[in-house]
Amino acid sequence: MAEDPVLIEREAGLVTLTLNRPDAYNAIDGPLVDALLDALIECDEDASVRAVMITGAGKAFCAGGNLKAMKAEADTVGSAGPFLKKLTVSVHGAIATIARMEKPVIAAVNGPAGGFGFSLALACDLVLASENAVFTMAYTKAGLAPDGGSSFFLPRIVGPKRAYDLMVNNEVLSPAEAKDLGIVNRIMPGDSFMEEARAYGARLAEGPTLAFGAAKRLIASSPESSLETQMEHERRAIAECGGTSDFKEGVAAFVEKRTPDFKGE
Repeated sequence: MAEDPVLIEREAGLVTLTLNRPDAYNAIDGPLVDALLDALIECDEDASVRAVMITGAGKAFCAGGNLKAMKAEADTVGSAGPFLKKLTVSVHGAIATIARMEKPVIAAVNGPAGGFGFSLALACDLVLASENAVFTMAYTKAGLAPDGGSSFFLPRIVGPKRAYDLMVNNEVLSPAEAKDLGIVNRIMPGDSFMEEARAYGARLAEGPTLAFGAAKRLIASSPESSLETQMEHERRAIAECGGTSDFKEGVAAFVEKRTPDFKGE
């Protein structure tokens, strides 16, 4: 339904979650972030879901937080702190679910991504950007500290000094600039963006889901591991994959010179 804060669309193994507050440029509020968390948990738990894509309704991906609601809280009780502490429980739950989900999660950034919108894109495994997209941290512009996992993900992608620069100066990045920094994977034409993004997501949804999940875990463990520890993680992961139906299908397809038909099992 049009009034749902997050629209859920399923096509085979790909689930598309659309943030649905277009009149507010999909700025998050309690109902939206709660609905996003619920939808992400459902995708995480459902074995038939093999890839997830997050996008925004209308012209924006997500403009960040609802500053009007924060101001109202500050005006009423003297501080927006309690409001933000409650809101960030669901915000952080959504980010953690994305990061730990076995399936690939794609941000299809169709327009401006500011504040939490930028954080949400950073948390996703892959970022597709429309030519109409822009990226900006925006938190400190409103006198707020960065949130939504951005202080974890951004320094790991661009380095600590560049991350701090983006956080304090709130530079607006074009898709090309974001791609040069490693934030964006691919830039797609604005007039065909969702069509191309869904095709990209559908290809991942047809892939070896367990192997994709193993790769995701290995990347996550790499920064904190020694070489020997990481290679042990790799040894166990590749051995686990060697017992899957998808491995058997992948090898058979290679030998038979055909396209594999992976089932995510």
